[in-house]
Amino acid sequence: MRLRMEFSTEPFDLDGVPAHALEARRVLDDAGLDVEVGPFGTTAEGEAEVVLAALDRVCRGAFGVGASRISIQVTTVPQTPGGRA
Repeated sequence: MRLRMEFSTEPFDLDGVPAHALEARRVLDDAGLDVEVGPFGTTAEGEAEVVLAALDRVCRGAFGVGASRISIQVTTVPQTPGGRA
């Protein structure tokens, strides 16, 4: 099963990229997930075990360097008839 997580970290910093956002991105890159960064949040997709393990590390890492809030949504990725997402 594949999962997609979408999240945003706060507080926002309009003058630069906050440490908690950089840490979250580092964790996702280290996990080897497919990542998209958008203006309102970040999306990462991969196998369920990898996504869930990365989610734990994202939260711990981002809170550890100053995040005050993390908003998260996790959904399953529909499978196509050929078995791929």
